[in-house]
Amino acid sequence: MDVKIIEAPIDFGGKRHGSDMGPSAIRLAGIKNKLEELGHKVSFEKDLKIDSQENVDIGTNLKAKYLKSIVDACTQLAEKVENTVERKEFPLILGGDHSIVLGTVAGISKVTKKQNKTLGILYLDAHGDFNTTETTETGNIHGQCLAACAGYGIKELVNLYYEGQKINPENICYVGIRDLDKGEKQLMKEAKVTVFTISDIDRLGFSEVVKRVKQFFVEKCDTVHISFDMDALDPSIAPGTGVPVPGGLTYREALLLMEEMSNLNLVNSMEIVEVNPILDDRNCTAIMAVEIATRILGKKLY
Repeated sequence: MDVKIIEAPIDFGGKRHGSDMGPSAIRLAGIKNKLEELGHKVSFEKDLKIDSQENVDIGTNLKAKYLKSIVDACTQLAEKVENTVERKEFPLILGGDHSIVLGTVAGISKVTKKQNKTLGILYLDAHGDFNTTETTETGNIHGQCLAACAGYGIKELVNLYYEGQKINPENICYVGIRDLDKGEKQLMKEAKVTVFTISDIDRLGFSEVVKRVKQFFVEKCDTVHISFDMDALDPSIAPGTGVPVPGGLTYREALLLMEEMSNLNLVNSMEIVEVNPILDDRNCTAIMAVEIATRILGKKLY
């Protein structure tokens, strides 16, 4: 398979900065060599033109901080992702904070809509990222990005790259959720997204959750995008992320889910976000990110 690695060092969406160095950390952890060992042809997309956070204005809307910078960067990303999908390459996008999903999903969905395909998203995250400017408690756009993809929120985010909704929220499936704002939770319920919280995993067992996740996508979608926030993992094993929440997924659970999703032959794109090497321990979070990517791209233990 031809894999195109697109580095998106966007660091405007969150509060704790350093995720702009995430792509470099993942690259230094050996992602290219690991994927080539699996037989893939790996290349890198040319860099996005992104100003450093220190050199841009936060903007006048404090409910959507750094709005212009995020829209500009994600519009560039959307174009690169669209072109990659059109060439039938596998886009592997390395963030950056989770606001990059705005660009990634816009680029993918533009192609899938032209092809009359149904896009699904597997969203692994401790958080819902389903706030709007009406519900946000921080004004950070990385907490509003998936809602905007689903058509909720301010027009600048909803209409990024092309006008209108990018993903039907009924085709979004979350795994690992354990920290939601009150208004965000209500909006997710109204939107009818599917959610498997950490408590669901405890009640049902992880194997049953994996079974239901696979069934969800087989029944609903023609193609699947995986958006993996490293804070989905427990911070005791993945400390290098900006908004850690205790009680997360184990490394083994994450790898199993990636292997099982790979077996569906529906996953055609992936992003890995929120690796923050400033907060990491000997680059261990980036090393885990590399292994997670290899599992979705075909690595088997035996």
